[in-house]
Amino acid sequence: MSHATPPLCALPARAGLGLKPEHYREILEEPQDVGFFEIHAENYFVDGGPFHEYLTRIRERYPLSIHGVGLSLAGEAPLDQTHLRQLRQLIDRYQPDVFSEHLAWASHGGVFFNDLLPVPYHDDTLRRVCEHLDVLQNQLGRRILLENPATYVEFEASTYAEQDFIREVVRRSGCGLLLDVNNLYVSCVNHGRDCHAYLQGLPLEQVGEIHLAGFHRETDSSGAPLLIDSHGAHVDSEVWCLYREVLAKIGPMPTLLEWDHHLPDWNTLRAEARRIDAALHLALAKEAA
Repeated sequence: MSHATPPLCALPARAGLGLKPEHYREILEEPQDVGFFEIHAENYFVDGGPFHEYLTRIRERYPLSIHGVGLSLAGEAPLDQTHLRQLRQLIDRYQPDVFSEHLAWASHGGVFFNDLLPVPYHDDTLRRVCEHLDVLQNQLGRRILLENPATYVEFEASTYAEQDFIREVVRRSGCGLLLDVNNLYVSCVNHGRDCHAYLQGLPLEQVGEIHLAGFHRETDSSGAPLLIDSHGAHVDSEVWCLYREVLAKIGPMPTLLEWDHHLPDWNTLRAEARRIDAALHLALAKEAA
Protein backbone atom coordinates (compact mmCIF):
# COMPACT_ATOMS: atom_id res chain seq x y z
CA MET A 1 0.00 0.00 0.00
CA SER A 2 1.17 3.51 -0.68
CA HIS A 3 -0.54 5.14 2.30
CA ALA A 4 1.18 5.61 5.64
CA THR A 5 0.44 3.33 8.60
CA PRO A 6 -0.54 5.55 11.53
CA PRO A 7 -1.72 4.31 14.94
CA LEU A 8 -4.88 2.23 14.88
CA CYS A 9 -7.03 4.73 16.74
CA ALA A 10 -6.63 8.07 18.50
CA LEU A 11 -9.89 7.84 20.43
CA PRO A 12 -9.71 7.81 24.23
CA ALA A 13 -10.15 4.45 25.96
CA ARG A 14 -13.60 5.49 27.11
CA ALA A 15 -17.23 4.69 26.40
CA GLY A 16 -18.66 6.34 23.31
CA LEU A 17 -22.22 6.79 22.09
CA GLY A 18 -23.86 6.93 18.69
CA LEU A 19 -24.82 10.51 17.85
CA LYS A 20 -28.58 10.75 17.24
CA PRO A 21 -30.59 13.86 16.24
CA GLU A 22 -32.92 13.22 19.19
CA HIS A 23 -30.06 14.10 21.54
CA TYR A 24 -28.31 16.98 19.72
CA ARG A 25 -29.71 19.71 21.95
CA GLU A 26 -29.21 17.77 25.18
CA ILE A 27 -25.57 17.15 24.31
CA LEU A 28 -24.93 20.82 23.58
CA GLU A 29 -26.84 22.28 26.54
CA GLU A 30 -24.25 21.12 29.07
CA PRO A 31 -20.96 19.16 29.02
CA GLN A 32 -21.47 15.39 28.80
CA ASP A 33 -19.19 12.79 30.36
CA VAL A 34 -18.85 10.86 27.10
CA GLY A 35 -15.54 9.68 25.67
CA PHE A 36 -16.52 10.16 22.03
CA PHE A 37 -19.41 10.14 19.58
CA GLU A 38 -19.86 8.08 16.45
CA ILE A 39 -21.89 8.86 13.33
CA HIS A 40 -22.90 6.79 10.31
CA ALA A 41 -21.18 8.43 7.36
CA GLU A 42 -24.03 8.12 4.89
CA ASN A 43 -26.39 10.16 7.09
CA TYR A 44 -24.14 13.18 6.42
CA PHE A 45 -23.73 12.90 2.65
CA VAL A 46 -25.32 16.31 2.15
CA ASP A 47 -23.66 19.70 1.81
CA GLY A 48 -25.42 21.52 4.65
CA GLY A 49 -28.51 21.55 6.85
CA PRO A 50 -29.16 20.96 10.55
CA PHE A 51 -27.24 17.65 10.73
CA HIS A 52 -24.02 19.41 9.77
CA GLU A 53 -24.79 22.44 11.93
CA TYR A 54 -25.09 20.30 15.06
CA LEU A 55 -22.25 17.95 14.16
CA THR A 56 -19.88 20.87 13.63
CA ARG A 57 -20.61 22.18 17.11
CA ILE A 58 -20.38 18.76 18.74
CA ARG A 59 -17.13 17.91 16.91
CA GLU A 60 -15.55 21.05 18.42
CA ARG A 61 -16.09 19.57 21.89
CA TYR A 62 -15.78 15.77 21.52
CA PRO A 63 -13.66 13.16 19.69
CA LEU A 64 -15.41 11.65 16.69
CA SER A 65 -15.57 8.24 15.05
CA ILE A 66 -17.13 7.86 11.58
CA HIS A 67 -18.63 4.49 10.68
CA GLY A 68 -19.48 3.55 7.10
CA VAL A 69 -22.42 1.27 6.42
CA GLY A 70 -22.91 1.34 2.65
CA LEU A 71 -19.59 1.02 0.84
CA SER A 72 -20.07 -2.70 0.05
CA LEU A 73 -16.42 -3.58 0.65
CA ALA A 74 -17.02 -7.28 0.01
CA GLY A 75 -19.19 -6.72 -3.08
CA GLU A 76 -18.22 -8.00 -6.52
CA ALA A 77 -18.34 -4.59 -8.22
CA PRO A 78 -15.60 -1.96 -7.90
CA LEU A 79 -16.15 0.54 -5.11
CA ASP A 80 -18.56 3.31 -6.06
CA GLN A 81 -16.51 6.41 -6.90
CA THR A 82 -19.27 8.85 -5.96
CA HIS A 83 -19.59 7.21 -2.56
CA LEU A 84 -15.83 7.34 -2.09
CA ARG A 85 -15.73 11.03 -3.03
CA GLN A 86 -18.50 11.90 -0.57
CA LEU A 87 -16.76 9.88 2.11
CA ARG A 88 -13.46 11.65 1.54
CA GLN A 89 -15.18 15.06 1.69
CA LEU A 90 -16.86 14.14 4.98
CA ILE A 91 -13.62 12.90 6.51
CA ASP A 92 -11.69 15.95 5.32
CA ARG A 93 -14.39 18.17 6.81
CA TYR A 94 -14.50 16.62 10.30
CA GLN A 95 -11.11 14.89 10.65
CA PRO A 96 -12.45 11.99 12.72
CA ASP A 97 -10.15 10.08 15.03
CA VAL A 98 -11.06 6.84 13.27
CA PHE A 99 -13.02 5.57 10.27
CA SER A 100 -14.45 2.06 10.08
CA GLU A 101 -16.44 -0.11 7.68
CA HIS A 102 -17.95 -3.60 7.50
CA LEU A 103 -16.85 -6.95 6.13
CA ALA A 104 -20.03 -7.25 4.08
CA TRP A 105 -21.69 -6.30 0.81
CA ALA A 106 -24.75 -4.11 0.36
CA SER A 107 -25.14 -3.52 -3.39
CA HIS A 108 -25.11 -5.54 -6.59
CA GLY A 109 -25.88 -4.68 -10.19
CA GLY A 110 -26.59 -1.08 -9.28
CA VAL A 111 -29.18 -2.05 -6.63
CA PHE A 112 -28.62 -1.05 -2.98
CA PHE A 113 -30.17 -3.51 -0.48
CA ASN A 114 -29.87 -1.47 2.75
CA ASP A 115 -28.43 -4.46 4.58
CA LEU A 116 -25.04 -5.89 5.51
CA LEU A 117 -24.89 -9.21 3.67
CA PRO A 118 -22.43 -12.10 4.15
CA VAL A 119 -19.88 -13.58 1.76
CA PRO A 120 -18.19 -16.98 1.38
CA TYR A 121 -14.72 -17.04 2.88
CA HIS A 122 -12.39 -18.23 0.12
CA ASP A 123 -9.43 -16.91 -1.86
CA ASP A 124 -11.50 -15.03 -4.45
CA THR A 125 -13.32 -13.09 -1.74
CA LEU A 126 -10.06 -12.51 0.10
CA ARG A 127 -8.41 -10.96 -2.96
CA ARG A 128 -11.45 -8.79 -3.69
CA VAL A 129 -11.81 -7.47 -0.14
CA CYS A 130 -8.10 -6.67 0.08
CA GLU A 131 -8.17 -4.90 -3.28
CA HIS A 132 -11.14 -2.81 -2.15
CA LEU A 133 -9.44 -2.00 1.14
CA ASP A 134 -6.33 -0.83 -0.70
CA VAL A 135 -8.45 1.48 -2.87
CA LEU A 136 -10.31 2.81 0.16
CA GLN A 137 -7.27 3.37 2.36
CA ASN A 138 -5.31 5.02 -0.43
CA GLN A 139 -8.17 7.34 -1.36
CA LEU A 140 -8.80 8.31 2.26
CA GLY A 141 -5.11 8.57 3.05
CA ARG A 142 -5.57 6.72 6.31
CA ARG A 143 -5.73 3.27 7.87
CA ILE A 144 -9.27 2.08 8.52
CA LEU A 145 -10.81 -0.42 10.92
CA LEU A 146 -12.75 -3.41 9.51
CA GLU A 147 -15.69 -4.72 11.55
CA ASN A 148 -16.37 -8.43 12.02
CA PRO A 149 -19.91 -9.28 10.86
CA ALA A 150 -23.06 -10.65 12.47
CA THR A 151 -24.24 -13.46 10.20
CA TYR A 152 -27.20 -15.81 9.94
CA VAL A 153 -26.07 -18.14 7.13
CA GLU A 154 -22.82 -19.86 6.22
CA PHE A 155 -21.53 -20.93 2.81
CA GLU A 156 -20.47 -24.45 1.85
CA ALA A 157 -17.97 -22.82 -0.52
CA SER A 158 -16.00 -21.28 2.37
CA THR A 159 -12.46 -22.59 2.79
CA TYR A 160 -11.51 -20.32 5.71
CA ALA A 161 -12.99 -20.11 9.18
CA GLU A 162 -14.31 -16.58 9.66
CA GLN A 163 -11.69 -15.58 12.22
CA ASP A 164 -8.90 -16.92 9.99
CA PHE A 165 -10.29 -15.01 7.02
CA ILE A 166 -10.42 -11.77 9.01
CA ARG A 167 -6.89 -12.29 10.29
CA GLU A 168 -5.62 -12.76 6.73
CA VAL A 169 -7.49 -9.68 5.45
CA VAL A 170 -5.94 -7.58 8.22
CA ARG A 171 -2.48 -8.98 7.51
CA ARG A 172 -2.62 -8.42 3.74
CA SER A 173 -4.37 -5.05 3.69
CA GLY A 174 -2.77 -3.42 6.71
CA CYS A 175 -6.14 -2.34 8.09
CA GLY A 176 -7.06 -2.61 11.75
CA LEU A 177 -9.93 -4.48 13.39
CA LEU A 178 -13.09 -3.03 14.84
CA LEU A 179 -14.08 -5.81 17.22
CA ASP A 180 -17.86 -5.95 17.57
CA VAL A 181 -18.32 -8.21 20.59
CA ASN A 182 -22.07 -8.44 20.07
CA ASN A 183 -21.58 -9.53 16.45
CA LEU A 184 -19.08 -12.12 17.60
CA TYR A 185 -21.54 -13.56 20.13
CA VAL A 186 -24.52 -13.45 17.74
CA SER A 187 -22.63 -15.24 14.97
CA CYS A 188 -21.14 -17.87 17.27
CA VAL A 189 -24.52 -18.75 18.78
CA ASN A 190 -26.19 -18.82 15.36
CA HIS A 191 -23.55 -21.14 13.88
CA GLY A 192 -22.73 -23.22 16.95
CA ARG A 193 -19.17 -21.88 17.26
CA ASP A 194 -17.12 -21.55 20.43
CA CYS A 195 -16.91 -17.81 21.24
CA HIS A 196 -13.62 -18.13 23.09
CA ALA A 197 -11.90 -20.10 20.33
CA TYR A 198 -13.20 -17.61 17.74
CA LEU A 199 -11.89 -14.71 19.80
CA GLN A 200 -8.50 -16.35 20.20
CA GLY A 201 -8.19 -16.71 16.41
CA LEU A 202 -8.69 -13.01 15.69
CA PRO A 203 -5.77 -10.56 15.29
CA LEU A 204 -6.47 -8.95 18.67
CA GLU A 205 -3.26 -6.93 18.53
CA GLN A 206 -4.84 -4.98 15.65
CA VAL A 207 -8.02 -3.96 17.50
CA GLY A 208 -8.54 -0.19 17.47
CA GLU A 209 -12.13 0.10 18.68
CA ILE A 210 -14.80 -2.14 20.22
CA HIS A 211 -18.57 -2.14 19.67
CA LEU A 212 -21.22 -3.36 22.09
CA ALA A 213 -24.94 -3.62 21.35
CA GLY A 214 -28.12 -5.51 22.17
CA PHE A 215 -29.68 -8.35 20.19
CA HIS A 216 -33.12 -9.90 19.71
CA ARG A 217 -33.77 -13.58 20.48
CA GLU A 218 -35.74 -15.78 18.12
CA THR A 219 -35.76 -19.49 17.21
CA ASP A 220 -35.26 -21.01 13.78
CA SER A 221 -37.50 -23.60 12.11
CA SER A 222 -35.77 -26.42 14.03
CA GLY A 223 -36.22 -24.72 17.40
CA ALA A 224 -32.56 -23.72 17.72
CA PRO A 225 -31.72 -20.24 19.06
CA LEU A 226 -31.41 -17.49 16.46
CA LEU A 227 -29.99 -14.15 17.56
CA ILE A 228 -30.63 -10.98 15.55
CA ASP A 229 -28.20 -8.07 15.80
CA SER A 230 -30.94 -5.51 16.43
CA HIS A 231 -29.10 -2.61 18.15
CA GLY A 232 -32.37 -2.08 19.98
CA ALA A 233 -31.89 -3.37 23.53
CA HIS A 234 -29.56 -3.44 26.53
CA VAL A 235 -26.28 -5.30 26.14
CA ASP A 236 -26.83 -8.95 27.09
CA SER A 237 -25.10 -10.41 30.16
CA GLU A 238 -23.21 -12.96 28.02
CA VAL A 239 -21.88 -10.16 25.83
CA TRP A 240 -20.76 -8.26 28.93
CA CYS A 241 -18.82 -11.36 30.05
CA LEU A 242 -17.21 -11.71 26.64
CA TYR A 243 -16.34 -7.99 26.65
CA ARG A 244 -14.55 -8.34 29.97
CA GLU A 245 -12.64 -11.30 28.54
CA VAL A 246 -11.57 -9.13 25.59
CA LEU A 247 -10.37 -6.35 27.91
CA ALA A 248 -8.39 -8.87 29.95
CA LYS A 249 -6.60 -9.93 26.76
CA ILE A 250 -5.92 -6.57 25.11
CA GLY A 251 -6.43 -3.92 27.79
CA PRO A 252 -8.71 -0.85 27.72
CA MET A 253 -9.99 0.17 24.28
CA PRO A 254 -12.41 2.85 23.04
CA THR A 255 -15.81 1.17 23.20
CA LEU A 256 -18.98 2.29 21.46
CA LEU A 257 -22.46 1.49 22.70
CA GLU A 258 -24.62 1.00 19.59
CA TRP A 259 -28.33 1.66 20.16
CA ASP A 260 -30.04 2.54 16.89
CA HIS A 261 -33.63 1.26 17.28
CA HIS A 262 -36.19 1.69 20.06
CA LEU A 263 -33.94 4.51 21.18
CA PRO A 264 -34.16 5.12 24.96
CA ASP A 265 -33.82 8.44 26.73
CA TRP A 266 -30.45 10.07 27.25
CA ASN A 267 -30.16 8.97 30.90
CA THR A 268 -30.60 5.32 29.96
CA LEU A 269 -27.86 5.58 27.34
CA ARG A 270 -25.55 7.29 29.80
CA ALA A 271 -26.16 4.58 32.41
CA GLU A 272 -25.15 1.90 29.91
CA ALA A 273 -22.09 3.94 28.95
CA ARG A 274 -21.11 4.22 32.62
CA ARG A 275 -21.09 0.39 32.80
CA ILE A 276 -18.62 0.38 29.93
CA ASP A 277 -16.44 3.00 31.63
CA ALA A 278 -16.48 0.95 34.84
CA ALA A 279 -15.26 -2.12 32.96
CA LEU A 280 -12.55 -0.02 31.28
CA HIS A 281 -11.39 1.45 34.60
CA LEU A 282 -11.20 -2.06 36.09
CA ALA A 283 -9.18 -3.32 33.12
CA LEU A 284 -6.82 -0.36 33.47
CA ALA A 285 -6.37 -1.05 37.19
CA LYS A 286 -5.58 -4.72 36.51
CA GLU A 287 -3.13 -3.71 33.80
CA ALA A 288 -1.34 -1.37 36.22
CA ALA A 289 -1.23 -3.91 39.07
